[in-house]
Amino acid sequence: MAYYSVLDVTPSSEDWIPGYLPTANARVAAHGGKYLARTGSHEQVEGGELPASLRIIIEWPSKESAEAFLADEAYAPHLAARTNGSVSHHYLIEGKDDLA
Repeated sequence: MAYYSVLDVTPSSEDWIPGYLPTANARVAAHGGKYLARTGSHEQVEGGELPASLRIIIEWPSKESAEAFLADEAYAPHLAARTNGSVSHHYLIEGKDDLA
């Protein structure tokens, strides 16, 4: 079953970004992930106002693939750099409809 990573990332520093992108791209692909959206171009249509940030959606073939990416040793220092250089929220969402 597909899983989706949904992230909002608000950089507090941009120092980490140039080194992060090539590794994140490669490691996402290595674990079967596919970026569906990665953009700062979005419109909030509900809820209280949030700070401007990137919105990222990654499709994974399985929960195990997403978890393997998150545990990938080659990704770990870049995840730490993103975590230290941004306010980030990452949600792992199962691709199913519990209300159907």
